[in-house]
Amino acid sequence: MRAAFEIAVPLIYFNGIVPSQYTPIAPIYLTHDDPIKERVEFQVAWPTAEIKPDFDFDEPARRYATRQAHYRLHQQRFRENVLRAYSRQCAVCRLREVPLLQAAHIIGDTESRGTATVANGIALCAIHHLAYDRNLLGIAPDGVVHIATRLLHEIDGPMLKVGLQGFHGSPIQIPRRPRDRPDPELLEIRFGRFRDAA
Repeated sequence: MRAAFEIAVPLIYFNGIVPSQYTPIAPIYLTHDDPIKERVEFQVAWPTAEIKPDFDFDEPARRYATRQAHYRLHQQRFRENVLRAYSRQCAVCRLREVPLLQAAHIIGDTESRGTATVANGIALCAIHHLAYDRNLLGIAPDGVVHIATRLLHEIDGPMLKVGLQGFHGSPIQIPRRPRDRPDPELLEIRFGRFRDAA
């Protein structure tokens, strides 16, 4: 710590939230070294004075900051096209509550083959989309739903039994128009990742 103070290098402060869980705060700079009390003081290099908080970490408080993010400008159009193709219902469970429906990419948006086309999308409710993204739910090229083996043997509440296990081996709803149907080649790539994760 003393060397970091002397050469003024930035450090990371790990703020304890609960046991074994921390939030990193960076960069921080040591501003005072007291060798007698064996104590140092630090200051956070906040981007603006407006968001510089006090350091009473024990006091619960709401704090906000602005951060820069990439926003997919094509996402709204992709969602609308996918939901329309699937008659505004989850391809797995047929849920029709539109606020809970999402357009899932078969191949991720950041990958070269992850285009924002309906053939690379499936309408899924929030729980099935998350399960799909985490490789807990897979969709084979023939449109059959597979649930990860470890979940099939797990005993939990009704959401697991009815919401996931109950769809193992069921076919997904397929769009009527052939051009809107999921690309079997993309499904094969993604299903391979599901099998590898298992």
